[in-house]
Amino acid sequence: MANGLSIRSAMLGDAESLAAIYAPYVRDTAVSFEVAPPTTAEFAKRIEDIQERYPYLVAEQDGTICGYAYAGPFKPRAAYALSAELSVYVDRPWQGKGVGRALYGALESELAVMGVTNLYACVAYPRVEDEYLTYASVRFHERMGFKIVGRFHGCARKSTAFTTWSGWRESSVQYDAAKATVALPALRLATAAIIRSVTERRRRTCCERP
Repeated sequence: MANGLSIRSAMLGDAESLAAIYAPYVRDTAVSFEVAPPTTAEFAKRIEDIQERYPYLVAEQDGTICGYAYAGPFKPRAAYALSAELSVYVDRPWQGKGVGRALYGALESELAVMGVTNLYACVAYPRVEDEYLTYASVRFHERMGFKIVGRFHGCARKSTAFTTWSGWRESSVQYDAAKATVALPALRLATAAIIRSVTERRRRTCCERP
């Protein structure tokens, strides 16, 4: 975790700060496929809706919110209860300082307790890097142990200037049945590609440290 960084659950009172972090991603990039930044009220409603079922986390440094991350349903059908889709946004001055990694790590831990075993991220994937979209998100997820399991070619056009692709990435986390807080279906459906567990990734990372 970045030095002095703290992670906590988001509150409705954070909506204005989080909306301000998110707005440049909407206005200036193709990282988000939204075309108009949500209002503070809309953002507060999103926090409230997500927290009915999933964790929504905020990263703070000395009282300043510098990023946030949350989970949501991978698909709405009940059989997908073992899976979740992740999102993370870091304020520009704090990018590249470990905030995203700390948020994802905390999010993964909370989801493991809930019994969620498969994590996905749908990221914008450029044909060629430009001022609107780079491979930064792709590289971040690769460092976090995610791997591409599919692409939706040319699935979105945010402006007349560029078209983006989406890349699905997947990781798996260790499930602790004794600590699970959500009911899991009796039948588990195998995914097309099970990537190494978060536990294994952390063990290997620890062993690689000097």
